[in-house]
Amino acid sequence: MIPYRSDAETAAAIPGVVAHLVRRGLIGYPTETVYGLGSTVRSSAVSRLAALKGRQPGKPFLLLVAGPEMLRDVGLRLTDAADRFASAFWPGPLTLVLPGGEGVLPDTLRGPEGGIAVRWTSHAGIAQLIATLGSPITSTSANRPGEAAAQTATDVAAMFAPAVADGSLLVLDAGALAASAPSTVVDCTGLAPRLIRRGALEPSRLRAIVPGLLG
Repeated sequence: MIPYRSDAETAAAIPGVVAHLVRRGLIGYPTETVYGLGSTVRSSAVSRLAALKGRQPGKPFLLLVAGPEMLRDVGLRLTDAADRFASAFWPGPLTLVLPGGEGVLPDTLRGPEGGIAVRWTSHAGIAQLIATLGSPITSTSANRPGEAAAQTATDVAAMFAPAVADGSLLVLDAGALAASAPSTVVDCTGLAPRLIRRGALEPSRLRAIVPGLLG
């Protein structure tokens, strides 16, 4: 495991973690909610992540970005509603499903509604990592399907011990994370935004920004 708590530890770890990601490696890392698993957005890396997670086909991963300019870099588009939500709640625990990304992002990241889920993370150390990498990373909770998400790096390492042992998975240790709700998910691909998953942001707060929110 790689220490990832203080600013100094984060700065020391990032170059090696970026190099690992570029080589299609996978990481276990802290977020503003639970520990996650991730990769770059290259198709081969996403496939390795799906195999590690035991993810069923047709259930995509979301993306984490370090700023709205990364959306443009990968061809994702902020609709009017998405732009208002992003201005109010990003960075933070709000995941927006956005249109675009065709020909740039793997179709395996695209959900049944046709969009790609993305969040500007409020975890400073992970935002710094993404900014250094220069492109989004994928994100999914660090657990096997049906199991509780990991709250510590030790849990992640234990769940995925073979991948840690063979060097394909690096685990960033930021200590124990406080229990928290998952991110709220809003689909912004249609004519009106639609609440897909309740989470850290209450619907009333979202409707204060966009009254036409469905769901």
